[in-house]
Amino acid sequence: MVTGGARRLGQASALALAKAGANVVITYRQSALDARRTVVKLEALGAKAAALPCDVTDETSVRGMIRAVVKQFGRLDILVNNAANYESVAFDKITLAQWDAIFASNVRGPFLVSREAHKALSKSRGKIINMGSLGGLRPWADHAHYCSSKAALHMLTRVMAKALAPKIAVNAVAPGMIDLGEKAAERFMRKMAKQTPMLRNGKGSEIADTVLFFAQAPHFITGQILAVDGGLEWK
Repeated sequence: MVTGGARRLGQASALALAKAGANVVITYRQSALDARRTVVKLEALGAKAAALPCDVTDETSVRGMIRAVVKQFGRLDILVNNAANYESVAFDKITLAQWDAIFASNVRGPFLVSREAHKALSKSRGKIINMGSLGGLRPWADHAHYCSSKAALHMLTRVMAKALAPKIAVNAVAPGMIDLGEKAAERFMRKMAKQTPMLRNGKGSEIADTVLFFAQAPHFITGQILAVDGGLEWK
C-alpha cells in the first residue's frame, strides 16, 4: 500500500512495486482522477490494484481504509507512508495553522497509518517504508515547519524499528532534489543541480527504486534513513 500514491513520487513508487510483481493499493485525498489513472497503469502492469480515499490525518478515515485493504486483498505486506505536504514559508511568517497542518500530514499521518496497519503487517512479517526528506537531515531557512516534521518522521522511523521488531522492519527514504519536470521549478532545479556533487538532480524513478530496495531488502535491515540526494547532504 502506498499512501498518496496517485501522483508524483507516490505514483512512481506504486508503479515500481507493481513492476516487481506486487499487487498495489494507493490512497488519495483529493486526487481522485489521478488515482483512477494510476490504477489503470498499475493494472496494465499485471497488478491487482485499487485506489481508496483516505485522509491520513483522520483516525476514523485511516481505520476504515485499512479494514478495506485487508478485506479486499486478504493481507498487507508492505506499507509506504508517502502522503505528505510541503511548503516554503519564512520563519517569522509561519502561522500556527500552517505548523499544525504540516505536522498532521507529515508525522501524525504516518503514525496513524502504521499503527492501524500494525496487526496486518505483523501477520505477514511485513515492512514499513517512510518517505522522509533531505530537509529532515539538513536545515532549510524557509522551511522550518517542513524540516522539523521530516526530522520527526526520521525519529519515528527509528522508534518504530525498535518498537515493531522483530516482526516488522521499518526504514525511510530521504529524497534530495528530485526533478519531476515541473516548469515552475525549472530555475530552482538548475541552481540545485550545480550545487550537487553528481551535478544533476535526482529522478522520480531513483526514489522509486530505493523504495523497492527496502521492500525487497533482507528483513535484518531496519531503522535506516537512506538519503538519495547525489551527495548534497555532505556538501
